[in-house]
Amino acid sequence: MSCSHREEQREGRLFDVLTDEETGLRLVVSRLGAELISLARRDENGEWIGFLHRDGDLTPPEKGWGNHATVMGFFLHHLKDQRSLYRGEPIEGGTHSFLRGKDWRAPQVETEEGRLTYTIEPADYTATEYPLAVALELSYAIEEEDVRVTFTFENQEPERAAHLGFGLHPGFAAANFESFGLDMPAGRYRRHFSPTNYLSGQTQDFDFSGGEMPFDREKLPGSFILELVNVPDRTFTFYDPPTSRSVTLELDGVPYLTLWSDGGAFLCVEPCWGLTDHDQQRPFEDKEGIQILAAGMQFEASFTMSPRLGAGAAS
Repeated sequence: MSCSHREEQREGRLFDVLTDEETGLRLVVSRLGAELISLARRDENGEWIGFLHRDGDLTPPEKGWGNHATVMGFFLHHLKDQRSLYRGEPIEGGTHSFLRGKDWRAPQVETEEGRLTYTIEPADYTATEYPLAVALELSYAIEEEDVRVTFTFENQEPERAAHLGFGLHPGFAAANFESFGLDMPAGRYRRHFSPTNYLSGQTQDFDFSGGEMPFDREKLPGSFILELVNVPDRTFTFYDPPTSRSVTLELDGVPYLTLWSDGGAFLCVEPCWGLTDHDQQRPFEDKEGIQILAAGMQFEASFTMSPRLGAGAAS
């Protein structure tokens, strides 16, 4: 497999366009936030069809969520009042932390492998954004019919473990808020309640036999935060029959999943390695779901998205 790559500039921003003509897959990544702003396939008429909310659209929406697939880290969701303490030192940051607001440097481009790799080094962030020396490589790769997203962290601290929360926040486009569905695999789940955007401490374990998500979509603006306690086959499929689009996510190794929409024509299906703060805030290193990376070590985590067009997209 060989892909083509080109740089694009729009509205003062730089983008990387990775295209696989053989499979008809195209990725567009903004260097602002390393955000995937378009995930598209070529249809039988040769037209590119986007799968993300506002796919490729950079204009501010009149209302509602304005992103496409936000990169979250080195924490995710919310710090209470946008601040916390990490080993007694102050850290600050808005929703989903600092990665989304950074201008990432030009990626490493591997056209034969169909991969773009973006890098954040400790020099790229401040001590109040994150106080330890941890580097991140974030890659987007076209693997035949799939797109693999990989986070590779390196703890450059010689003696101290690093605590991290991260993930991706893709919104998948639908005809309208009522038209989409989500098939979930069978298994045991734990819902973490967050009525104020912060964890209340209340949880609910439930066994699910598989099929359409067992949640009231009208409550999606409040989000459903799920821990995948015992879900052997972690295959989730978003589908939207009116537009004949679907996206299958393979989430092996992903500990948490957040489902959210603001009532617009999309559903966010967010693989997460960590949780939001508790309403009764804990120190950052004691956050529930926090990932721990030993001194001098690396940690890699990934998942895949498979966009499909046609009759097979409807469930």
